[in-house]
Amino acid sequence: MTKIYRLFAINPGSTSTKVALFEDDREIFSVNVTHDAARLKDFAEIADQLPYRRETILNELSKRGLSLDGTDAFIGRGGGLVGCDGGTYEINEALLHHARIGFSVKHPATLGSQLAAEFAATYGGRAFVVNPPDVDEMDEVARVCGLADAARESRGHPLNQKEVAIRYAASIGRRYEDLDLVVSHIGGGVSVTAHRKGRMADTTDVVNGDGPFAPTRAGSVPGAALIRMCFSGKFTQRQMMDYLTKNGGLVDHLGTAEVLEVKERIRAGDVYAKLVYDAMVYQIGKSIGAYAAVLHGQVDAILLTGGIARDAYLVEKVREMVGFIAPVVAMPGEFEMEAMASGARRVLTGEEQPKTYTGVPVWSGFRR
Repeated sequence: MTKIYRLFAINPGSTSTKVALFEDDREIFSVNVTHDAARLKDFAEIADQLPYRRETILNELSKRGLSLDGTDAFIGRGGGLVGCDGGTYEINEALLHHARIGFSVKHPATLGSQLAAEFAATYGGRAFVVNPPDVDEMDEVARVCGLADAARESRGHPLNQKEVAIRYAASIGRRYEDLDLVVSHIGGGVSVTAHRKGRMADTTDVVNGDGPFAPTRAGSVPGAALIRMCFSGKFTQRQMMDYLTKNGGLVDHLGTAEVLEVKERIRAGDVYAKLVYDAMVYQIGKSIGAYAAVLHGQVDAILLTGGIARDAYLVEKVREMVGFIAPVVAMPGEFEMEAMASGARRVLTGEEQPKTYTGVPVWSGFRR
């Protein structure tokens, strides 16, 4: 009889932790566990939240009569790591050390690997992270920009993008590693990526201000205008970073990040709301065209994912712009929990070999 694997995925957010229990690829339970925001502020460092979050998760499971006994694998969201290849990583001490200190970023997602490791130590089973936010597979030529002291970085949505690419490949009887795809994640942030034979050869940087603007992010902004704002005396460095990554895009133009609200305003005749939303769609289409060029125009499909890919208007407008390149396929939603479970299952079944986190970045600068 074929073994059914029991998998527990953990995705920490700012004030909640989403957890889901799977049997193979079938989700049997999920919940977004809410944490007391005031209590979280009492912790000096993100890593200090670990015991409290673990306790809250276990209490929620206990209330629902669920136990983690017999779980084959615990999978954390990951983050805070050096740039690394895509794949499923067995959690080791090097990975945990970087997660604890938030080597690359200070974000609650770094607690995912720590929680997975603690649960595995308590209940048995193995601990993994799958395609963490730090995946960096960019071609070196894609890193070069017009300033010698700066470089383009890979900061996108590798977990969801790779999962939809794998699912699309399976749907047409092909392997992800055999396809050339342009994938756009369209949510609170928007990333556009050229996937060449299973590697993210070039991608927009959703953290540092690159690519299309999004509901909460400014995307690419003319450099001179940005410099003038930075030296205007109106903003601190922290405020400018928040402006680019949290309070830009639809929020800055329209005062909301909710696309449904924007669409309602458009239906009510708000001309400016329509212009801004159309501009976001336009920039997504334009970026897809640019990343198709990375693949020399040899694109098997263009995949649209993320929550906003549910908007039929957006999908159709993007299709009008780039459908001449390749079929445009909408795969709306976020598959992060499913992606974590699938990555672990592939390792447990021997379909994929786990990777070892070395703590050494895949890229550390140009040789001059």
